[in-house]
Amino acid sequence: MSETVQNPLDQPQSDAALAFAAERREDIRTFVRTHPDYYIAQFDRIGENANFTPTANLMAGLFGPIWFGARGLWSWALPFLILETLAFVQIARGLFGDLAADAFVRIASIEGTLELRRKQLAAAIEAGSEKVAVYQRTVDSLEAAIGDIRAEAVALSEQGATIALLGLGLLLVTKAVQLTVANWALEARFSDWVSDRSMRSGLPVSQILFSAAFVVAIITAAMLHYSLPGRFGFLSDFPTDPEYRLSSIAGVEAFFAFCVANGDVVFDFITYGIRLILDALELIFVKTPWIVIAAIIVVLTWLTAGIRTAVWSGAFLSYMGLLGFWEKAMTTLALLGTAACLSIAIGIPLGMFCARRRRFYAFIQPIMDFMQTMPAFVFMIPVIAFFGTGKPAAVVTTMIFGGTPVVRLTVLGLRGVPDSVREAAISFGANKWYLLTRVDLPLASPSIRAGINQTIMLSLAMVVVASLIGAKGLGEDVLEALQYANVGQGILAGFAILFCAMILDRIVQGQRK
Repeated sequence: MSETVQNPLDQPQSDAALAFAAERREDIRTFVRTHPDYYIAQFDRIGENANFTPTANLMAGLFGPIWFGARGLWSWALPFLILETLAFVQIARGLFGDLAADAFVRIASIEGTLELRRKQLAAAIEAGSEKVAVYQRTVDSLEAAIGDIRAEAVALSEQGATIALLGLGLLLVTKAVQLTVANWALEARFSDWVSDRSMRSGLPVSQILFSAAFVVAIITAAMLHYSLPGRFGFLSDFPTDPEYRLSSIAGVEAFFAFCVANGDVVFDFITYGIRLILDALELIFVKTPWIVIAAIIVVLTWLTAGIRTAVWSGAFLSYMGLLGFWEKAMTTLALLGTAACLSIAIGIPLGMFCARRRRFYAFIQPIMDFMQTMPAFVFMIPVIAFFGTGKPAAVVTTMIFGGTPVVRLTVLGLRGVPDSVREAAISFGANKWYLLTRVDLPLASPSIRAGINQTIMLSLAMVVVASLIGAKGLGEDVLEALQYANVGQGILAGFAILFCAMILDRIVQGQRK
């Protein structure tokens, strides 16, 4: 008779599995707070399968987005709220809504015109005018239009039951989906909660009330607005007062008037500094013989990106020279170079300063967001007020738009330097300057070069906009082509701008292997 010999290693493993299962059940009880036995069984069933496991949660199916929001699953609650709102709106429109309201508004508008044309027709008949036939045709066409719209209104009114049924079908499908995915979504949140206990768990009363109030308010407002159009004006028009806008405009104008009146010295100093750099670059690019500049650019491209890219750069430069864009292209490069050099000279040190000072970087981030997202035509207004029109104003405008990527990517690159490498350098006696110049900056250089590249590209993208305030160069040709619908000139000048961008991109990013 044989006996089963138990492996002594199996007992500790089974004990560990039992302990893990017990701990998981306690975690589920702590997480859900309500109906823990139900959720333990459902979570175990879901955890046994790596794929989606459908289950049934009646509370989630009944209360829908209220349940999802109360459980903290707002990424699920909001899409379901949109679907349920659409369903309830369709049901309300079909059962109680005035489907023909828009048609009757159009009829009322046409009837006013019809009454006027009838009076004109009567006057023409009484006077024996030759326009009687014209007025009669107009009256007939308006009456026919009213008849067609009335028929359309009747047809819309008869579609109420169909619209309500469609809304009910959408609501039932949405409820079925909510009922099926609720436990699966909650189990995924439970897995996140296990690794991060700071996440909200349970079913707090405050969250239930907030979720219910939010969902009911959204659905009610949508139903009233679409079912009874025009009945509740506060749902259609935001409550405001024209005086708010006028007083805000006056305040902004007063602020800029004060800055212009009291900041002449500062703005003149900035303009003088920009002029120095701009005049120097224009002297180099525009006044220097073209063969010297072309040779330097080709050689520089060869040294940084290789012989093939150098050949392409020579072809691009030949394109600009043969089509007569050489001087304007060099003027554009001078303008761009001034803006890019100033942006880089300010941006890289600022990024280095922000990389180790998170509070300061959090402070300037909204400012950089404003600089990047505000339309160029908006911040051109104060720039013109402070610096007038011309090339300095164009340089400032270009710096505002294109100066932020170098700061962001410098911060990103320096923060991406591994702590282990820095600690190793410090352990070998590296001081702060050595750590910055021999460890941080070399490791962050790919990100910093990408920031320089993006700053140059965004600055070049402002060429046409800058031409609106007096900047010369290729943007002037594009602007002129746009004004006079000169397609050929605009396309050729656009390609010249493109080739300038490609040359600069290869020089900055095309590191030779």
